[in-house]
Amino acid sequence: MARSAPVTDLPQARHRIGEAARRSGVAAANIRYYEREGLLEPLARGDNHYRLYSDADVHRLRFIRACRAMDMSLGEVRTLLGLDLNSKADCAAASASLEAHLARVRQRLDELRTLEQELLALRQRCDGSDDRCHIIEALHQRADAALPEPAATGTRRQV
Repeated sequence: MARSAPVTDLPQARHRIGEAARRSGVAAANIRYYEREGLLEPLARGDNHYRLYSDADVHRLRFIRACRAMDMSLGEVRTLLGLDLNSKADCAAASASLEAHLARVRQRLDELRTLEQELLALRQRCDGSDDRCHIIEALHQRADAALPEPAATGTRRQV
């Protein structure tokens, strides 16, 4: 990104990072991170070297926050930030990006449903009938089953 003009040449509002964080709902640490990742560049730096942000920067931070709230990756956010809302081609690109994200969300939902079933089955192992915790026992069995055999065989241990 190109460096912004000196602060004195800019007629727009200038906010220090704390104010930009408050106005955008994005923590100051995340704002710095987004800068390092190239998603945002502060308007300029004041004479005291504080980062200064414009209202457009605050809007951009809100946009990033909205995308991240939908669990979009930084790469997906970067793609969407680079698109022009007045371009049919960019609209198609945005749609394709969202469709790919939706596919990942659906895959994750399937994984979570499987996890839910595994957790329910694990919880059912506890009947409170004896002094032994069958849940912890089952978790130890899972831990042992996950250990790989020595490199020579490349097979998994069976319990």
